[in-house]
Amino acid sequence: MSLYSFGTDPISCHSWNKDRTQIAISPNDHTVQIYQKVNNEWRRIHELTEHNGRITGIDWATNSERIVTCAVDRNAYVWTLRDGAWKPTLVLLRINRAATCVKWSPQENKIAVGSGSQTISICYFEKENDWWISKHIKKSIRSTILSLAWHPNNVLLAAGGCDFQCRVFSAYVKEIEDKPSPTLWGTKMPFGELLFERGKSGGWVHSVCFSPSGQYLAWVDHNSCVNVADSTQDKTVTELRTDKLPFLSLLFVNETRLVAAGHDCTPYLFSYSGPGDIQIVSRIGAQKQTSKAAMSAMQHFRNLDKKATQEDDGSDTDTLHQNSISQLLALDREGDGDFSFSSSGMDGSLVIWAMKT
Repeated sequence: MSLYSFGTDPISCHSWNKDRTQIAISPNDHTVQIYQKVNNEWRRIHELTEHNGRITGIDWATNSERIVTCAVDRNAYVWTLRDGAWKPTLVLLRINRAATCVKWSPQENKIAVGSGSQTISICYFEKENDWWISKHIKKSIRSTILSLAWHPNNVLLAAGGCDFQCRVFSAYVKEIEDKPSPTLWGTKMPFGELLFERGKSGGWVHSVCFSPSGQYLAWVDHNSCVNVADSTQDKTVTELRTDKLPFLSLLFVNETRLVAAGHDCTPYLFSYSGPGDIQIVSRIGAQKQTSKAAMSAMQHFRNLDKKATQEDDGSDTDTLHQNSISQLLALDREGDGDFSFSSSGMDGSLVIWAMKT
C-alpha cells in the first residue's frame, strides 16, 4: 500500500489518466486539481476552474486526453488538452437541480450524468452543431441519482438513487450507434427502457458496479448491505447484511470478488459464488501503526484538523485512512492474479492498494 496526502480538505472525487502518471482530484470545492507523479511525489500541474459550484464527479477518458466533470452548479464540461492547456466545452444537460455523478461510456462516445432532478442525462457529441447534447431517462426515477455504472456493451446503464432503488436502463442512442444485440438483462432496448429494478432494503444506493463480463450487477446501500443481481439466474438478487458501517463505494476485482469501502475507513473483500452466497473474505490492508510519543506537534494538530476536533481523544483509527472512504477506482489487473485499486477519502488522503486475487 502507498499513502499520499493532498492536504486537509476532503477529496470528494478523483480519476486517473490512462498510464496512471497523472491524477485529477477535487478538494471538495469548485476546482479540479491535476497532479503528476515525479520521484514518488505528486506535483500540481493544472487547475480547472470553470465550475462555480462544488464538483461532484470526475471521469478521465481512458483512450483520449479528455476529462468530464459535473457539479452542483447544474453543469458538466468536457475538458480537452490542447497546446498544454485544458479547454472546457459545455455539455447541455437541461436539468434544474445539481448534477451528482458522471461516467464515460466504455467506448467514450457517450456520457451519463445523474442529477437531483430525478433524471439521468445521456450526452453525446453532435458533429453538425459541434456541441454535446443530451437525452433524458426519467422512467420510474423518484429521487436523486447517486451513482452510475456502464455495462461493458456500452448500452446498458445501472443507476442507484435516494429512492432506495437500483435500476438498469437502456442508454441506446440510435443517432450514433448500431442497434444493440440482445443480452441477459433484456432483449428489446429502446432508449430509456427499464430492464431491472430492485431495492426493498431501505437505504440510499451509494454505488453500483457491473462485473467485467457484465453478467453480475453489485450495489451497496446505506443499511450496510452488499447486493448482487445475477443475470444468468433470472436476475436473482442476493443480499448480505453486514455489521459494518455503511459502504459508499464498491468495485469488482474479478467475476467472483468485490471490494467495498465507506465509513469504516478501510476496504473489505467479498466473494460471490452464486445465488444466496455472498461472504466477507477479509479486511484489506495492514493496520496503521501510530506512536503518539514520537508524533510532532505539527502532525498532532494536522490530525486534529482532519477530524475537526479540538483535543486528542484517542480516536485515531488503526487504518491508513483516518476518515470515511468516498471513492474506489480500479487501477490495473495484471498477471498471476495481481490487482490494484485506489481509494480517496474525507481525510484528504489517497491510498493505492495492491492485492492478490
